[in-house]
Amino acid sequence: MTSTNHELAPHPFGTEIKIQEIVEQFSTHKAWEDKYRLLIQFARKLPALSDDEKLQTQEVKGCENRVWIGALLNDDETFHFYGDSEGRVVKGLFTILLAAIEQKTAKEIMEIDFNNLLAQTGLPSQLSESRQNGIQSLITAIQNIANEMTPA
Repeated sequence: MTSTNHELAPHPFGTEIKIQEIVEQFSTHKAWEDKYRLLIQFARKLPALSDDEKLQTQEVKGCENRVWIGALLNDDETFHFYGDSEGRVVKGLFTILLAAIEQKTAKEIMEIDFNNLLAQTGLPSQLSESRQNGIQSLITAIQNIANEMTPA
């Protein structure tokens, strides 16, 4: 679930690519095909995890595709989450979540309304029920990791 490997490839989500920027980009596209292409572009920007890195992460249950998630707790109690997925759509959705949670504390993560955030992109209405359930599993995993790793 956690990693002590600080050699992880950095991802741009939350540092260079902010969540509001992502929401704005999706709002400019009305057609599902355009939103889908944008989602895949974001998926391509997320560095893949090596097999060794995947072993150091938690595999999220309840997703259509295999998804791995891990986190590093910084000295200031903010998080760097990272992960990967075998599916391009799920990986793209994961990037949206990463942009929202990067460098946030557990308290800040728990205060995020992820469903509202995703609704602002217009994506959930186009996703199958099983994919929506998978995203909920990923959100739960993020919240659980943040709570478990935060010192009491």
